[in-house]
Amino acid sequence: MKDIKESNFNEISAENYSSMATFLKVFGDETRLKILFLLNNSEYTVTDLSHLLIMSKSAISHQLRTLKDNRIIKAKKVGKNIYFSLNDDHVSKILETTKEHIQEE
Repeated sequence: MKDIKESNFNEISAENYSSMATFLKVFGDETRLKILFLLNNSEYTVTDLSHLLIMSKSAISHQLRTLKDNRIIKAKKVGKNIYFSLNDDHVSKILETTKEHIQEE
C-alpha cells in the first residue's frame, strides 16, 4: 500500500476539502451548467439568459446568485444592464474538461 505521506493528500487542509466539495456541488445542477456553458462563450444579462433557457427571470437570478456567491461568475454593470460572465479561466477549464470526459468513449 502506498504511504499516505508520499501523496498530496496531506497538502490540503480539512477546511479546503470542505470548500472544494462545496464548490463542486455548484456544478451539480443542470440549469447552472447550461448557464455556465452559455457564459463560457459570451456575457449575458438575466433577460438574455431567461430567453435562451426559456425560464423566468427570477429562476435565472436565483441560479446566478448561487454562482456569484461561489465566485464562479462575475457581474459588470453597463448603464441599466448587468452582464454576467465567467469569473476566470479556471471555470472555463473545468467546463471543458468535464465535457471532454463525458464525451469520451
